[in-house]
Amino acid sequence: MLELNLLAQLDAQIASSRALLGLVLEQGAAVRDRDAEGVLALMGRIQAEMGRRATLELNRTSLLQQAGAALGRPAHEVTLEALCALVSPGAAELARQRSAELRGLLAEIAREHGINRALMRQELAFLAHLTRLMGAEPEGAYAPPATAGRPAAPSSHRVLDLQA
Repeated sequence: MLELNLLAQLDAQIASSRALLGLVLEQGAAVRDRDAEGVLALMGRIQAEMGRRATLELNRTSLLQQAGAALGRPAHEVTLEALCALVSPGAAELARQRSAELRGLLAEIAREHGINRALMRQELAFLAHLTRLMGAEPEGAYAPPATAGRPAAPSSHRVLDLQA
């Protein structure tokens, strides 16, 4: 039973990670295309996938508790190798392979997500710059830093001068 649960858990985590990676890659393309609506829609889909991953995490915790009980140690001390000692050699090898694949997917997700965050920060900085050039006050979260305890002076550049 533990053997089937372990392999099923790893398969479910891999499937979820692949789906999440696909969404993160789509989001990166939307950011590069400056498709704000697409970025927001993908954020919603990413949040939904993260919700599904929370359920997977609960299942993982239950699996670790079962293994911990069989090993006579707390769940947080159960490693992949300890789990592998409880299953057949063939299942242990499959678990190691799937675990390595999962770690690779998670690393790729983290890398792509980091790139997306940097791209979004760059786009927001550009928008803040345009806002300052237009002479409008920047929104709270994107306000330029104050210098020496004083607020930054408003820009004196005029983008559109309608005076005749």
